[in-house]
Amino acid sequence: MQWERREALFFQGAPLALIPAISFLPALAFLVLTPRFSHAPLVAAAVFPILGAAEIWGISKLIRCVQHDFDLLTILAFGVFVVLAVIAIYTGFWLAALAFGG
Repeated sequence: MQWERREALFFQGAPLALIPAISFLPALAFLVLTPRFSHAPLVAAAVFPILGAAEIWGISKLIRCVQHDFDLLTILAFGVFVVLAVIAIYTGFWLAALAFGG
């Protein structure tokens, strides 16, 4: 795959993977747990599938960006995966603390 195509996949995939991951907890808090307006459940029913689809699409673009060659784009894509893992861990801790009342 050409460098330019991999670069485009990275620059499209990284925001598509990170922005939904970061916005999941605030959306859950303000739309599901403590609804701030009357139509919050309806908005949540529309927002969460969009966040999930964007996350999957971004991760698939990042996976296509990674190749067996060890170069800058591979390092950056793995860096995005590390950030996603950290976001998933703190989201899991937060949801576990919420579930167990801690």
